[in-house]
Amino acid sequence: MTSHLKKVELHCHLEGAAPPALTGAQARKYNTDISAYLRDGTYVWHDFASFLECYDKVSEVYKTDEDYALLTETYLQELAGIGTIYSELIVSPDHGERIGLGADAYIAGICEGIRQARAKSGIEARLIVTGERHFGPERVIAAAKYAAKANNPLITGFNLAGEERMGRVADYARAFDIARDAGLGLTIHAGEVCGAFSVSDALDVVRPSRIGHGVRAIEDADLVRRLADLGTVLEVCPGSNIALNVFPDFASHPLRTFKETGVRVTISSDDPPFFHTSLKREYELAAEAFGFSDSEINELTRTGIEAAFVDETTRMALLARL
Repeated sequence: MTSHLKKVELHCHLEGAAPPALTGAQARKYNTDISAYLRDGTYVWHDFASFLECYDKVSEVYKTDEDYALLTETYLQELAGIGTIYSELIVSPDHGERIGLGADAYIAGICEGIRQARAKSGIEARLIVTGERHFGPERVIAAAKYAAKANNPLITGFNLAGEERMGRVADYARAFDIARDAGLGLTIHAGEVCGAFSVSDALDVVRPSRIGHGVRAIEDADLVRRLADLGTVLEVCPGSNIALNVFPDFASHPLRTFKETGVRVTISSDDPPFFHTSLKREYELAAEAFGFSDSEINELTRTGIEAAFVDETTRMALLARL
């Protein structure tokens, strides 16, 4: 059991972390029928495309800044309850616009949830603004501009997520230039749905300090060595990878191989209830499925703090808690 270990999460999509019970309550509040997507307390989907559709439908029952404050606080308090000291949440101003709430109110609600959770449990959290590649480069650039101009101390990173098979990384380079110039930490989804080439593209074009997933890099030994040499941190989400059939089972998952070849790795939950997982389960998997000792798991957590998009004062405080 890993319940006694401090935990850190760098890769979690806020709407994807929505607890089914809360989502059900929200659906009733707004008299919205999502029974095709939420059944018996479980989100219903069968492949990556239907997962994205389910994700969008679930997100529709969170409509106001108060709803987003409640969602954020609920998830962070769940994390704090298992010993988590730090969380980064992937959020989309675009989504705030699409639901008619507006980016500013959407972010304000989330920030209020972070403040409430910190006041109650001491958990630290930051936001990674993401562009969604299936909406095209212009929308992603707009998300980067939003993050750059937000002047919000809780917005500390920029990401590219969504349908990985849409376009090449170079199509989105401008967005990362904007985020980099604004001093934001850079991470990018790559090497999940697409193969090792997408990780190489990300390293060549974006030069990120972290890569979301990145696990398909295992298909190219030279690329694995490059990741180790660069010190690029992979935000690995094993439960998600198995749920989406990136790998058939944990025995064939490369988390331990990466660690043993010197690649810096952390563990996260991605979209936990959608993938029948949680950060608690990911830490348990590290011990049970991958055979990591407590000290090795603490190394993963330490890597997470070292790679976190925070100021150095906060980083030192987090390391002290570890």
